[in-house]
Amino acid sequence: MNTGKCIQLEKKVILNTYSRPDFVLTHGKGVYVYDKENKKYLDFCAGIAVNALGHCEKTSVKILKKQAEKLWHCSNLYYSEPQIRVAELLTRITFADKVFFCNSGAEAIEGALKIARKWAHAVKDKNAHQIISFHQAFHGRTFGALSATGQPKFWEGFEPLVPGFVYATFNDLESVKKHITPHTCAIIAEPVQGESGIFPAQKAFLQGLRNLCDENNCLLIFDEIQCGLGRTGSFCAYEHSGIEPDIMTMAKPIAGGLPMGTILMKDHIAEHTKVGNHGSTFGGGPLVSRVAEHVIKTIADGDFLTHVKKTGQYLKDQLSQIKSDKITAIRGKGLIVGVELDQDPQKIIQTCVSNGLLLCKAGNNTIRFLPPLTVKKKHIDKAMGIFQRSLKG
Repeated sequence: MNTGKCIQLEKKVILNTYSRPDFVLTHGKGVYVYDKENKKYLDFCAGIAVNALGHCEKTSVKILKKQAEKLWHCSNLYYSEPQIRVAELLTRITFADKVFFCNSGAEAIEGALKIARKWAHAVKDKNAHQIISFHQAFHGRTFGALSATGQPKFWEGFEPLVPGFVYATFNDLESVKKHITPHTCAIIAEPVQGESGIFPAQKAFLQGLRNLCDENNCLLIFDEIQCGLGRTGSFCAYEHSGIEPDIMTMAKPIAGGLPMGTILMKDHIAEHTKVGNHGSTFGGGPLVSRVAEHVIKTIADGDFLTHVKKTGQYLKDQLSQIKSDKITAIRGKGLIVGVELDQDPQKIIQTCVSNGLLLCKAGNNTIRFLPPLTVKKKHIDKAMGIFQRSLKG
């Protein structure tokens, strides 16, 4: 099918929940993707922070092909060595003692909320079910994750939401304290709020959340679905704060573009979730897990993370040199950077697409820069040239 026929058929057969530009992608290599007309795009969206190693990274493809000839799926009714190896790797390089595998970030959030409430029911009180989230947070679109998302625009038409959620102000510890009661089970936070416009949490704020949880016998849940796995320049974003969560969710880049979500937790929490309390048919299957092991090992390497820090700083430095009255702020850490504008950025994003650069929107007026973590300075220079021209257009 040509581009026009593809788009026409898509509108007929696929539920209309996405706004897409009028081209059809066919393949990718490294930091580039190509459409049916073989037009080349510099991908600074990376599948929304998913393609951490770029498109069709050679070793990932080799591992995928090899595992595809052995075992794709066996369900979680049986042991699978690739899954066990990934779990051991994650527990070795993070705070966690136990891991649960699922298929997406939203699923990971749903499971984390269940595990937290199960813990509270056993350790605190059966009425200790309240979870504190934050205004402008984004945790996903399924009902539990949506209820934890502190943005009413996402709730419209789906009420009533799951009860038991209250919302404090991000980076405001006093507002969190006002919401803590004997019924509080957990606090859930993104170390970098992504969808709302790239707002990093202050170090003192995250440390304060840790102290509040310890003082009130609550759990601290970090959502690192977008900001984790090397994106900020450390393997986990929480490492910048010097504290650890009790539960953490990871997803997007963990298997290099294949669907995987994870819930990481401490033993004292895991022991209260028993056989039959939670599950996933596809979570952590052998095909996905084999690729995930390679992706995790690659990102966790010290030299790789140093590269992310250096290129992330270079990206921010280059953005700060752009002279435009339209730019009102630049925020971020590592290779998750937001450029706030004085207007809706959608037109500028569309102009960037026409000029061969893929970017995505965050919040109401922010453009996200989320290139593959393998991006080089020459790619950033090219992206800056396109972005600067597009701002003028």
